[in-house]
Amino acid sequence: MTSAVIAPLGVDSPARGLECRGCGARFPLAAQHACYECFGPLEVWYDADSLAKVTRAQIEAGPQNIWRYAGLLPVGQQAADRVSLNPGLTPLVRADALAAEIGLRAPLWIKDDSANPTHSFKDRVVSVALTAAKALGFTRYACASTGNLANSVAAHAARAGVPSIVFIPHDLEPGKIITTAVYGGDLVAIEGSYDDVNRLCSELVETDEFEDTAFVNVNVRPFYAEGSKTLGYEVAEQLGWRIPAQVVIPMASGELLTKIDKAFEELVSSGLAVAPEGGWKVFGAQSLGCNPIATALHAGTDVITPVKPTGIAKSLNIGDPAAGLYALEAVRRTGGWMDYASDDEIRDAIRLLARTTGVFAETAGGVTTAVTAKLVASGKLDPDLETVVFNTGEGLKTLDAVAELVGPTYRVKPSLKAAREAGLLG
Repeated sequence: MTSAVIAPLGVDSPARGLECRGCGARFPLAAQHACYECFGPLEVWYDADSLAKVTRAQIEAGPQNIWRYAGLLPVGQQAADRVSLNPGLTPLVRADALAAEIGLRAPLWIKDDSANPTHSFKDRVVSVALTAAKALGFTRYACASTGNLANSVAAHAARAGVPSIVFIPHDLEPGKIITTAVYGGDLVAIEGSYDDVNRLCSELVETDEFEDTAFVNVNVRPFYAEGSKTLGYEVAEQLGWRIPAQVVIPMASGELLTKIDKAFEELVSSGLAVAPEGGWKVFGAQSLGCNPIATALHAGTDVITPVKPTGIAKSLNIGDPAAGLYALEAVRRTGGWMDYASDDEIRDAIRLLARTTGVFAETAGGVTTAVTAKLVASGKLDPDLETVVFNTGEGLKTLDAVAELVGPTYRVKPSLKAAREAGLLG
């Protein structure tokens, strides 16, 4: 099954094959994630003329979800072919109060992807990956996950009526375990880190017992990664087909950052969006407990040394980031930067974001908010340029991060006297 080729792909797809990021070798559109020539990672390559035919009017007339961008994606051009919860078109929240607190003078926006069906951006990548998996003929869906991806795969499989089996680290947040198990698929807790989980899944995918199983972030990973581009597409469309001057993006594997940057490049090259004067800058955010990509940037090297993740930002805890080198390239090419935040800074930033915008972010959103403030304070982020910060998940999944810091402001007995004594009446 792992050598199958998507057939028929559909005459409306702009995708033409898979291309190695390392050596440039090209392969058919298939369930393949590594180059046979140099073992480098693969990504989808497109026919530029086909992309150029997509118009703003076509997109704006499309469905109110990621599939309005089907003309820019490798699969899913026909609604009947999709495996999807129809995520996307999540809010772009103007954050003036937050901007004022951290010292930004130009408009600041929060792209709030907690509004997706399973409350994270992973619904985007899973919808695209499993649509490809359906075309490839896979009969079971799977993933290695730090939590949000497990939620999404289990939910998509339940909606499609397809069996699922998802693999997670044993010490995942309870909220993410429950919101995966509730969908009824198989949930496997591995006694180890995410990197241990991912390694096991990479081995399982090569066995006969798993030949009919699509691991969204292993054997169909090139299609999975393309789903992240829809975040970039949406931001540009929501800003009136403008690319923001600065974006701050959380990093686990580093792939989300590279794909948002790729989306901006595609929109500008096809004439769909206008780039800011001087281009856009991409900034990356990690936690202090797992910051191998940012550490490499700060050291001025391309060598990303794997780490053993620690800290509360478990959704970003990938100690050996597969796309780290490409995230470095995107940040350096655009003139951006990376930084990281401690657990206490993450907790404070979760509360700051909630207090100033009404957006309750999970720990990854706390990382991105904290790093944005650091970038402004250090002078890396220009306070006079429009900035978009990405919140990729819902705070209800990581309640433990702030549970001991927030609670009732007052505790009173149910009487007017008690309310007055507590100071509620002035």
